[in-house]
Amino acid sequence: MSSNTLTILGSTGSIGCSTLAVVEQNPQYEIHSLSAHQNVDLLFKQCLKFKPRYAVVSDLKAAELMAKLLSESELETELLTGEESLLSVAADQGSSIVMAAIVGAAGLESTLAAVKAGKKVLLANKEPLVMTGNLLMEAVKTSGATLLPIDSEHNAIFQCLPHVEEGLSKSQTRFVDKLVLTASGGPFLTTDLDKFADITPEQACKHPKWSMGQKISVDSATMMNKGLEFIEACHLFGLAADRVEVVIHPQSIIHSMVHYRDGSVLAQMAAPDMRVPIANGLAWPERIESGANSLELVNEEPLQFYKADLQRFPCLQAGMEAAEQGGTAPAVLNAANEVAVAAFLAGDISFASIPLIIRAVGAKIPCEATPSLAIIRGVDAQARALANELILKDFC
Repeated sequence: MSSNTLTILGSTGSIGCSTLAVVEQNPQYEIHSLSAHQNVDLLFKQCLKFKPRYAVVSDLKAAELMAKLLSESELETELLTGEESLLSVAADQGSSIVMAAIVGAAGLESTLAAVKAGKKVLLANKEPLVMTGNLLMEAVKTSGATLLPIDSEHNAIFQCLPHVEEGLSKSQTRFVDKLVLTASGGPFLTTDLDKFADITPEQACKHPKWSMGQKISVDSATMMNKGLEFIEACHLFGLAADRVEVVIHPQSIIHSMVHYRDGSVLAQMAAPDMRVPIANGLAWPERIESGANSLELVNEEPLQFYKADLQRFPCLQAGMEAAEQGGTAPAVLNAANEVAVAAFLAGDISFASIPLIIRAVGAKIPCEATPSLAIIRGVDAQARALANELILKDFC
């Protein structure tokens, strides 16, 4: 098996498309498997270009259309269907690298499968680590997998830490004072708080710096995205919550910073383009072309930094509190947020209701300190059911 064979879980999303754009720049990479939930039109186009061995469609109705498209082509790509097929290709030894880019808790099982198979796993979806925390990190140690962060913030921190052959290692942070996650502040950094109730999905999805999918765009607008990243950083780098900080940086040029005990501060800078961290993860410990524009600081606006306003962004505060609480609290937070964001995008609740639903769900579900995977799955389902109940009862 070549060390450059790649499976992309969630290839039709923004991260998946950006990953394929990097692969186009670097033909030494071979696509083994691609997956999508329903967007088979784009998946089929990707198959025509990259000719993977497998294409996975998790939605059975959409899979029927994909089967028809493949049968009418000359492609030798084999169609796999259903959720179990995601686990199969994630663990398939025909690929050495897995890009885990399925949005939300839906990516949990396949990410775990890739880790347990000992792959080089490029972690682009936050939720598996947010939900399972130490369980996922222990699985990495047990299997010998290499886990590399693709979120621009965590990738920036990784680049600013000493490199070790195994990838992420708690020993890397022994000289670290604190980690600083930068946040753009999203589209509503200066919007009057009394206007939050009138924010539309279209406005929330119009990020000033990044091009992302709808769910992640709304998370960025509420800054829950940064709350989830806060939890993730604690697990990835083995630091307590009081050694992680969030700073608003609207220009999105410095992607995060590491403060060392001797007073040194290392920051990673790049244009706001996800192809940069994707290329870093694909090639690590080497470097390849990403296709992103080179950063020219003399042409950029002045770099600004502000303290995060937790009154303006209560979702960020909720994420930070869940990181401190640990246990099942992050899983409950994530589940409630996913349901609330989906309801907002559907027009069922207001933008201002999202943090209220999250708080209400978190207040009603007790936190278990040392959860198993089964317990995490259970509280995830419980939180989703409760969030839907609250939406129907109190917010519609």
